Amino acid sequence: MSTKSFKIKDIFSDHWDSFLNEGYPIRQAVLDNVTKIINCGNPALGHALYYCDTCGKVKHVAFTCKSRFCNSCGSNYIQDRALSISRKLISSPHRHLVFTIPEELRIYFRKDRNLLNVLFEASSKVILSWFHDLNKFESFKPGFVSTLHTFGRDLKWNPHIHMLLSEGASGNKTVWRKVTHISFIALRKRWQTALLDILSKHLSPSFYQLKSFLFTNYKEGFYVNAPKKEYSNPFEAIKYIIRYTGRPAMAQSRILDYDGSFVTFYYDRHEDDKRIEETIPVFEFFKRLIIHIHDHQFKTIRYYGLYAKQYKHSKEIFLMLSPTKRKFYERHSHWRARILLAFGIDPLACPRCGNTMKLLDIFIPNKHNLYLAIGPPFTYN
Repeated sequence: MSTKSFKIKDIFSDHWDSFLNEGYPIRQAVLDNVTKIINCGNPALGHALYYCDTCGKVKHVAFTCKSRFCNSCGSNYIQDRALSISRKLISSPHRHLVFTIPEELRIYFRKDRNLLNVLFEASSKVILSWFHDLNKFESFKPGFVSTLHTFGRDLKWNPHIHMLLSEGASGNKTVWRKVTHISFIALRKRWQTALLDILSKHLSPSFYQLKSFLFTNYKEGFYVNAPKKEYSNPFEAIKYIIRYTGRPAMAQSRILDYDGSFVTFYYDRHEDDKRIEETIPVFEFFKRLIIHIHDHQFKTIRYYGLYAKQYKHSKEIFLMLSPTKRKFYERHSHWRARILLAFGIDPLACPRCGNTMKLLDIFIPNKHNLYLAIGPPFTYN
């Protein structure tokens, strides 16, 4: 097996046109995102020009594609989103919850991607109702952030919700009540009922038969996991639950081999953590990846409860990040600081004399130049 590293971008560059010629139905969001990653870092798509006023050295810095399907740009997206979420987090321990669905339901979300919104709706209803029932007069409300993942470790279609939930809530009278016990049994039954009831409103009457079957055969409800785990800092917890919302379903490090026709990759099987290696044709590899590209404007991260809007006791509850820490993280979220922190290299240091280079100009292509650089936009039918 080769020790060489392989880039998903290069595999798409090699075979994407041939894949399109096969006549597969392709969503516009897929066409747009694949085009972006293939051309990520192409100076013709825009670049900044820096120069050194000490030695005269000139350097072009190409713009990146900003696609969440891009492995490198996706990691930046995750950092940006983590910072955005951290600004809202209350100074309280948080619990990571996972809401899953049985295999019998997955096909419905595959056929109609609009139904993915139901997963958010049902899981949020479960949490809000459970906290409300702790004391109906207080109507306690926690803060939580939900994210959608659509795949398992083997890349197959398996939509489920990851949630970061505050271990506490604010009520009508009480500023803050600590809540550390979360009943798995109660959540599972509520999750099953809420999801099936909402799906029934969107699907045809024939769904009733499957609904009855699922209630009969999943007597304990649909699986909800909420292990108690301590995170060393807020960013660790946030990045864990949003790690797949800003990049492809597969990390490039999992690709073991690519011979031009077949891709070999590995995954650790969920049931026993056994490492599984799989070799599949390139076109099959594409199918497993692009199915997880979301349609344009679909929000994979959503805020609920105390994190959705201002609440009665907002000014009395401490946030996890102080204003000083927030300013520090914001200051170091710039692309130059990220590269410096990650690799110990200042990208604006002149390679010739070490002086800090200055911005000279920015090139943004017009539509005509963009057409010459990458060809016409995809409108494949």
